[in-house]
Amino acid sequence: MPLLGACSGLQIVDALTPRSGYTVATGLPFADDPRLRLDLYRPDRPAPGAPTVVFFYGGNWETGDKGMYRFVAQALTSRGYSVAIPDYRLYPQVRYPEFLRDSAAAVAWVRRHGAEHGAQPGPVAVMGHSAGAYNALMLAMDRRWLAEQGLDPARDLRAAVGLAGPYDFLPLQSDMLKDLFGPEKTRPDTQPITHVAAPLPPLFLATGTADETVLPRNSRNLAAKAREVGGSVRTVEYDDIGHIRIVAALAAPLRWLNPVLDDVDGFLKSLPQIES
Repeated sequence: MPLLGACSGLQIVDALTPRSGYTVATGLPFADDPRLRLDLYRPDRPAPGAPTVVFFYGGNWETGDKGMYRFVAQALTSRGYSVAIPDYRLYPQVRYPEFLRDSAAAVAWVRRHGAEHGAQPGPVAVMGHSAGAYNALMLAMDRRWLAEQGLDPARDLRAAVGLAGPYDFLPLQSDMLKDLFGPEKTRPDTQPITHVAAPLPPLFLATGTADETVLPRNSRNLAAKAREVGGSVRTVEYDDIGHIRIVAALAAPLRWLNPVLDDVDGFLKSLPQIES
């Protein structure tokens, strides 16, 4: 079984993750559906000017729960970031693009109400792993979803961070994905790479060279397209790292796997200061 390839692996990581250095408000509703709740973590020592991070978990748009990703929040709060981790509706309850609408609603809630709960005010950074990286980058690339919430990526997103995300993955291979993303003639519209256009928020795209689940070409292709339109992109490829270990390395007991926490932290703290 791959490292952290099952819920039991995440439960072990959670048990080994420090519970100090932050406070958390759990189950904050950001939309009417009972699943659409988020957990908001506030660091004991906020980093001045650091954006609040909205993190979307992966799971092939089929599985996942915000409570399984406390290790991500602990990692980022240890560097001074407020962190929101929302749930979003999953297949087969919903299909594309409803999970993007859920993700946009979470960002809008954090943008408008996060500071009331102690989060850093101002534009947020969206971040995700795997399917969650898709959600994050689609919000940054395809303006429709944030626009439905009265937001604009150019104004309301400080940055977008993708870990092992699928951004350019046609043709679809599985029956589940074909059902999830709809008719073949409209599938190009579901791809983040289709929507690359200036202006873009700063991007951080990381992948592992040993990732056989979401191939590294996804990050490479999106980075190249973003640079073509003048986007600011930082890319990292971790040698011999697969799909799960890239996010597992955020967990305190597993940070020896790769320096993803240092790299994400360095990227976010290098961003220019902007008005709230």
